[in-house]
Amino acid sequence: MLVTRLHVLLHRITGSLNTFSSKEVCFVTMTGARSGRTLMIPLMYLPYGEGVLLVASQGGASRNPLWYHNLVKHPNIEVEHRGTRKKYCARLADAAEKTLLWSTCDHYWPDYAKYRKRTTRNIPIFVCEPH
Repeated sequence: MLVTRLHVLLHRITGSLNTFSSKEVCFVTMTGARSGRTLMIPLMYLPYGEGVLLVASQGGASRNPLWYHNLVKHPNIEVEHRGTRKKYCARLADAAEKTLLWSTCDHYWPDYAKYRKRTTRNIPIFVCEPH
């Protein structure tokens, strides 16, 4: 949580800091499921068609990340990547679709394969399409 807040703060101050472990990061603005507050979090940038994929992996933890619940309840989001902001609507990929999406996800962040082995949880993937 502290690392996330620091990453967002540095991004807001500098207007950059678009990588994590040499991989592309995007900043997702969403509405809190319970609080209703506007929140921004950095996530791996996974371009997909005209949209992006967001993987709720949480490093292979046994529970979904908190932001998962935000997107389920409030799917309208804004994604900022390298200074460009776009509005998207997030939807959960179904099982058949996820089978195809994992190759794209693994291409951009190979650790996702490790995360899937680390947990029995069915890691959700959100397909975010332009509004």
